[in-house]
Amino acid sequence: MKPVIALVGRPNVGKSTLFNRLTRSRDALVADLPGLTRDRHYGEGRIGERPFLVIDTGGFEPVAKEGIMYEMALQTKQAVAEADIVVFIVDGRQGLTPHDKTITDFLRKSGRQVMLVVNKSEGMKYTSVTAEFYELGMGDPYVISAAHGDGVTDLVNEALDQAFASRPEAEEELESQDHGVKIALVGRPNVGKSTLINTLVGEQRVIAFDMPGTTRDSIEVPFERDGKQYTLIDTAGIRRRGKVFEAIEKFSVVKTLQSVSEANVVVLMLDAQQDISEQDAHIAGFILESGRALVVAVNKWDGLTSDQRDEVKNTMDRKLDFLGFAETRFISALKGTGIKQLMASVDTAYAAATANLSTPRLTRALQEAVEKQEPKRKGTSRPKMRYAHQGGQNPPIIVIHGNALDGITEPYKRYLEKHFRETFNLVGTPLRIELRSGKNPFAREQN
Repeated sequence: MKPVIALVGRPNVGKSTLFNRLTRSRDALVADLPGLTRDRHYGEGRIGERPFLVIDTGGFEPVAKEGIMYEMALQTKQAVAEADIVVFIVDGRQGLTPHDKTITDFLRKSGRQVMLVVNKSEGMKYTSVTAEFYELGMGDPYVISAAHGDGVTDLVNEALDQAFASRPEAEEELESQDHGVKIALVGRPNVGKSTLINTLVGEQRVIAFDMPGTTRDSIEVPFERDGKQYTLIDTAGIRRRGKVFEAIEKFSVVKTLQSVSEANVVVLMLDAQQDISEQDAHIAGFILESGRALVVAVNKWDGLTSDQRDEVKNTMDRKLDFLGFAETRFISALKGTGIKQLMASVDTAYAAATANLSTPRLTRALQEAVEKQEPKRKGTSRPKMRYAHQGGQNPPIIVIHGNALDGITEPYKRYLEKHFRETFNLVGTPLRIELRSGKNPFAREQN
């Protein structure tokens, strides 16, 4: 599972600047969901080959009792509870403040691993910028400049080392488990994820494999259906009652992002008897950005009239039109209707996401697409696409080589995507098309 780093500190110490630098290292996947305080964001980052999740929090007032500062404090406390390691940021130019000491007291009581980071240190000597912060009793401070990037890579690598060191058993157990296609069930609270799990595994209660570690531990439920092995990755926070933290069970963005990243196929569950919300669209956007195969399951379908069903379909067409590549199944998790079709769509999406597309077949499909409709000219020249090959799986990446491909328009790329989908029956998976102008690296050198 990707380790989680929470950025905590008083206002204006550079948390968001560091967050932006970390998430810019890869296409940022940022969550700003309705119902969560606006100053709390989640993103994905990567240092080299090491991916992680990072949480940016608002200015922290641990002792706030009311108003927006109290709400922001609750959100920050939740972020700390979700994190593997907390990066506590202080301002090297402003120096130690009573506010920093109050935050230190809270973090010490939280039981989380904490790294003290002195920001805005550019042009300053280590000894002079860190001296007074030793008073906090949090060990040797790390000195960085989030704005300039100084020391950031070393800081994150150390944070990741400490995060993994704190849960070696979880890492070992996670790596040792391989139970077929991994399916993440994702959706708002109370859409029926737990009921669907019970129906799929044939038990009256969820059998949860609760990994050792933090409060966000992965819960995987292996099961077999029609001779095939699957593993359900639950995002509902199903845990033994003694381990439930009510504040973070309602909706854990961290858990959802982690589950999506671990899955082969994501099942986005919607409640047919509730309006499709902006939150549903945000979650769908995360799945699309992550490139995961997707099936949409509309639950509680059995309780609707014909007119209500038409209204739900119209709303989905309007609000989730960007998920046109995914199959939609209308189910009742409680009664078990539509489950066979749902699992058939999961298998189809997985097959599409992991399909092997040969270079000759892709190139023929490309030539057929061009014969039907050539790209528009750009100036005096027309983009010339010579051949295509597969550049990756889950999602499939099709790399097209040729000349003057910077003239290919977005509508024409969408046309190519549709053609490749139809030719190779790529249902249920996002598809990426990359354009590269230049020499054919597959061409043999002529003597």
